[in-house]
Amino acid sequence: MRPYRNDVMSIDEYFQIRENSEALLEYIDGTVYMSPSPSTKHQRISSRLQIKFGNFLEGGSCELFSAPYDIELKNENMEGSKIIIPDISIICDKGGFTDARYVGVPSLIVEILSPSNQSHDLITKLNLYMNYGVKEYWVVNPMLNAITVYALDDENMYEQYDMQINKGHVVSKLFAGFQVDLASIGLSDGSRK
Repeated sequence: MRPYRNDVMSIDEYFQIRENSEALLEYIDGTVYMSPSPSTKHQRISSRLQIKFGNFLEGGSCELFSAPYDIELKNENMEGSKIIIPDISIICDKGGFTDARYVGVPSLIVEILSPSNQSHDLITKLNLYMNYGVKEYWVVNPMLNAITVYALDDENMYEQYDMQINKGHVVSKLFAGFQVDLASIGLSDGSRK
């Protein structure tokens, strides 16, 4: 993930650029970041995770949204504007929907790493999501065939709740009973493409 421009811009400038661009652009405190185009493996993993989460959530009150869908993070304890485009968002609080985006804090976010966005997702977004109160953050690393699940603890800090590499099932703290077999979504020793 690299900055779109090196200067600070206003939220209005960001929206003006977005209207005239097909690129996936995120806005965090005056900096606009451009997401790389996803790889084939990224898309396969994303699609398979969407199906698994979607089937689990069917009939419940939470909804799944996949990229590209804008989330404007909003929390009364946080300042500044942040507009992100997570790979997968699960939203349980329906009060923040607008015609254009969701304004609020998703309950769960999944980001699938690309070689160029690892530090952005592992540092910037992890801290951003923790500070805004995203209850669970899944980091999928296709290069290592790994999933790490971070969940908020009693002090509203992320703890590593689960992590699997190459095989096994990763489980959700937030959604009791939800688990994903790494091989079933293309994360195993034999799926390095």
